[in-house]
Amino acid sequence: MRGTQFAQLTAFVAVAEHSSFTRAATQLGISTPSLSQTIRSLEEQFGVRLLNRTTRSVGLTEAGAELLSHLSPCWKGVDKAIDAVQCIPRQARGTLRLTVHPVAAVTVIAPLVARFSAEYPEIRLEICVDDERKDIVSERFDAGIHLGDGIAQDMIAVPIGGKFRLSTVASPDYLGRNVPPSTPEDLKQHNCIKLSSGGNDACRTWKFRNAGRQVEVNVEGSLNVNDLDFALRAGLDGLGIVQLPEVLVARFVAEGRLVPVLSDWSPQWTDFVLFYSSRRHLPLKAARAGRLPAARVERPLSAPARLTPCSAQPRCASPMDIAPIDRRARSSTRQVRCEPAPARR
Repeated sequence: MRGTQFAQLTAFVAVAEHSSFTRAATQLGISTPSLSQTIRSLEEQFGVRLLNRTTRSVGLTEAGAELLSHLSPCWKGVDKAIDAVQCIPRQARGTLRLTVHPVAAVTVIAPLVARFSAEYPEIRLEICVDDERKDIVSERFDAGIHLGDGIAQDMIAVPIGGKFRLSTVASPDYLGRNVPPSTPEDLKQHNCIKLSSGGNDACRTWKFRNAGRQVEVNVEGSLNVNDLDFALRAGLDGLGIVQLPEVLVARFVAEGRLVPVLSDWSPQWTDFVLFYSSRRHLPLKAARAGRLPAARVERPLSAPARLTPCSAQPRCASPMDIAPIDRRARSSTRQVRCEPAPARR
């Protein structure tokens, strides 16, 4: 159906319901002569009279009554669909899909999921944990939580804190078999476990900073992996030296199962940001995503969290409950679905 024909049918239904060209024209916001011309054009297309007109009344012909009987259910369905869509912004409900960096999942999201679910029992959380930054529009995510560097220019980004240090560690067994490095350049003589992201070869470069001096070293090793837990396991098993977020290795360092090396050279990553595509016509369920990253990382966690894999069906929307700022600058996937328990009555 063409747009012009839809407008003509809308005009016909309005005249039929009001039995008046004047009242129908007022409802539609057009002039009476314009409405009369629209009906005449529709009748000419069908080749049949739809309305009987006199100076005092308007009535349906047999053909007009038949057409109205078929159109009325359709128009009621359209009205119901419009009402349903208009109600959505006022309801915090549905599925909220987030793509989250593994470290943010442990330090920012995991401690808050239970509280969020209790506050918004009608929202189902679907969290994709991935160190590769996703295209949230094409992959139908509502929002993402990732490191601040490299967020696309057309995204809205909200800093949420959670800055953390990288720690370069190895097992006592490995260090017993190899001379510990004393400078970053010494890593070239070691087997380094490289952590990649989305097939990015940038994992070969480890960055260090000391007293304002920054050093980049191209490391080599027998293992290149894109999963934090796998890299951690390999380090614990004595395969080589690994560079991981401090929050993930703190427990094992405390237990003596891992030993920090080059401690004076540990760099910091940038803050995490919550990013989404637009603040216009933001669905309320997505706006509530801003309530999740309300925490800040004050101390290392005792151990890395374990996230159970699951499949996720794509669904769409977009976020924000905290003041956003415009950003105009510059694997292996695990998914977690949290379906909160029904609210108590």
